[in-house]
Amino acid sequence: MPSTPYRPAASPGRERPGGIRVAELDLDGPDGPVLSFRPAPGTAADGAPVRGGDEVYALVRLRGRPVATVVCRVPPGRDPADAVAATARDKLAGRAPSAPSAHGDLPRTSVVVASREGADRLARTLDSLLAQDHPDFEIVVVDNAPVTSATEDLVRLKYGDRVRLVREPVPGLAVAHNRGVAVAGGTVIAFTDDDVVADPHWLTALTAPFADDPRLGCTTGLILPARLTTPAQILLESHGGFAKGFAPRVYDPRHPPAGEPLFPFTAGSFGSGANMAFSAAALRRIGGFDPATGTGTPARGGDDLYAFVSVLAAGHRLRYTPEALVWHHHRERWQDLMNQAYGYGAGLTAYLTALLARRPGLLPALLRKLPRGLAHARAITAHRDTGAGCTPGEHGTQNHPWPRHLSHLERRGMLAGPFGYVRARLRLRGVPLPGVADVGVADAEGGR
Repeated sequence: MPSTPYRPAASPGRERPGGIRVAELDLDGPDGPVLSFRPAPGTAADGAPVRGGDEVYALVRLRGRPVATVVCRVPPGRDPADAVAATARDKLAGRAPSAPSAHGDLPRTSVVVASREGADRLARTLDSLLAQDHPDFEIVVVDNAPVTSATEDLVRLKYGDRVRLVREPVPGLAVAHNRGVAVAGGTVIAFTDDDVVADPHWLTALTAPFADDPRLGCTTGLILPARLTTPAQILLESHGGFAKGFAPRVYDPRHPPAGEPLFPFTAGSFGSGANMAFSAAALRRIGGFDPATGTGTPARGGDDLYAFVSVLAAGHRLRYTPEALVWHHHRERWQDLMNQAYGYGAGLTAYLTALLARRPGLLPALLRKLPRGLAHARAITAHRDTGAGCTPGEHGTQNHPWPRHLSHLERRGMLAGPFGYVRARLRLRGVPLPGVADVGVADAEGGR
């Protein structure tokens, strides 16, 4: 019996009963039998299995390796694993199975997780990090500008000496990350957020490339939704979410990628801050993250984008590896999605402002690419009709739904980003900040 073609049940502004179930399917080859079918880590605690009539968003693995996502509806009375597998085999038809990645000795790694009053979600992140198959790593939690002792209590009482806790009183994600960099003992420093669940192979896949490429400065990985239960979560994932696809890519400043005339300034295509790792030496050499960027500052974001471009500008390569997987808990409410849309726009222009302020040598290249950059910004923030509903997983198609009010918010954020960055810089005047290199961040900025 063929699988039922997927038709979105409703436009993203309407409730879908039960939302979309998120699952993992592992096949023994593109047309092979099912090895396993289970709920994704973020939904496993719900206890409800996939049933007939459910809409399903599934990660497809081939012998454990992530290769695709599919979305389908399970026909009533049909085995869910069989229905999802049929859809997956159709999508993978003709694809040759790829060999598993080989790697040398894995580098000693520090995993930094910044959290601000996030103890209610931090435990599941730490549990997943402690289950990693990487042989040599430490976990550093940065308690950022805490109001309560909840994060400290959680780490000390539940995790003891398995997790290192440091405190950063200055609010801001970039400042918190710099505090983690300052104390990290690994030759590679990985970062993730307190609202993710890391695949057990995440850290190995994310850090293995550093063993083989001495010019590698940064790696990023695949981010998939842990749950799709509300219209806001479904719309965000339909808009592209955080996923960058299943094809590994290497970005090399000596050989700019063909077909990307704005390289390296379209840093959003490289990855996201919830799933990234840096050579510790390279990150410290560029002065770490700009403390006037990121969540928790008036700039609202852009800290990861600034670091990506700075590492590339220093001559290092950046690698995207989809085998490094984390499951991200998207925000559930419409207000959160509206804030996120505004923050996307603000973070984009804030990071560009940070580049010009701290790396003025990039100004000529940015000015040459400015006309195309403005056209690109208009395209990625454009309103797209949502009347036909939305389909999570169709990333990179540029035909995803995006309501007009979110488009307006994103563009308003772009106008506000430079001013937010300046306000953040002014707020940090005279504030002691963590040093991440032989000199402090303030010195790296030119003795602010």
